Amino acid sequence: MRVVVQKFGGSSLATPEMRSEALQRVNEAVESGLHPVVVVSAMGREGDPYATDTLLNLIYGTHPNADDSNVDLLLSCGEIISASVFAEGLRSMGLPATALTGWQCGITTDDVHLGARVTGVESERLWELIGAGTIPVVAGFQGVTETGKVTTLGRGGSDTTAAVLGVVLKAERVEIFTDVDGIKTADPRLIPDAPTLKVMSYREVVEMGHMGAKVLHPRAAEITMEEGIPLQIRSVVHSKGGTMVGRGKTKFGGEKVADRVVTGIANLGKRAQVKIEGADDFHSSGLATKVFQLLADAGVSVDLIYLSPDLIAFIIDQAKVDTARRVLTPLGLSVKIELGFAKVSVVGAGMHGVPGVMARVVNCLEAEGIPIYQTTDSHANISCLVLEEHVPRAVQALYRGFQLDRI
Repeated sequence: MRVVVQKFGGSSLATPEMRSEALQRVNEAVESGLHPVVVVSAMGREGDPYATDTLLNLIYGTHPNADDSNVDLLLSCGEIISASVFAEGLRSMGLPATALTGWQCGITTDDVHLGARVTGVESERLWELIGAGTIPVVAGFQGVTETGKVTTLGRGGSDTTAAVLGVVLKAERVEIFTDVDGIKTADPRLIPDAPTLKVMSYREVVEMGHMGAKVLHPRAAEITMEEGIPLQIRSVVHSKGGTMVGRGKTKFGGEKVADRVVTGIANLGKRAQVKIEGADDFHSSGLATKVFQLLADAGVSVDLIYLSPDLIAFIIDQAKVDTARRVLTPLGLSVKIELGFAKVSVVGAGMHGVPGVMARVVNCLEAEGIPIYQTTDSHANISCLVLEEHVPRAVQALYRGFQLDRI
């Protein structure tokens, strides 16, 4: 059986017209000889009645310290509504379909609420439906613990659901449908004419996701990469095109996938910079370990880390500033937290060992008079901390400097 997993994001399901386009994409897969397994997100965005953010506002408006297990139970309803509506849309077209919750299709997770990780999938129910010629329509973003508690997988969790099912079902490919026609070389809100990347490697997509690009959750790319399941990011309103993700030659389209020195520009806003001083030697005193452990225990993720004997610097999500201040203040150190920063990154899985990339990054930003407050790099990205107000000019400067309009 040739299985394709098709995931539809919330913006692709927001209106009857968009849902009609999504239903056509499923029908096209059937007509091409594939058996679709559909994964859906909650319909719409904040303000729409069933969107995840709308449900969050509802429960936190009732109790600001709502129990996480109750929050997860409520959030799971958005995807369940989508699955039920979408399944009936398929049935109205004469395509047999059954809606399933995450736990009905066998997805189990760990016990972490609001950000669980999938620990297993019992796929018997899915194979029963596939064998009977029925299209499973799975509520994404959710699962259940071994003790029966409903959990959600965090932001972008429906991408993870689709990737996991693609691996378990040994799908021919996983298709991620969204409101853009693929992954761009830069944020289209800042560079409207940024070209769509026709092919990308898994590593490039993972890096773009981690650095702030929001088209695909990086965990989904990591999961499919492990088993070599090809990914395709497509527009819900177009039958063809999009970005194909794989390695070597993809299993569909025959495109050659190779790592580039620089593939694209990603940006992540609403960052706060934390600087900690006041120790004679953070290393020998053990205070560095204590700082990072306290933050980890409080659920605060750190990035762009700089560590020296007399200074610790890093960035965090601005939403976590109060938490960070609360856990760090008792240490009796000088803790300075500044808001209004953003991380801008050049991404390319082929940049490792290539001289001059950092020089070009710095030159591009300096030429625009954009101060750099901190940097970090890996084998596949170089990131700079800049003021959030400078992000549009920074992205445009790097886009021009690395000639990303020519990809």
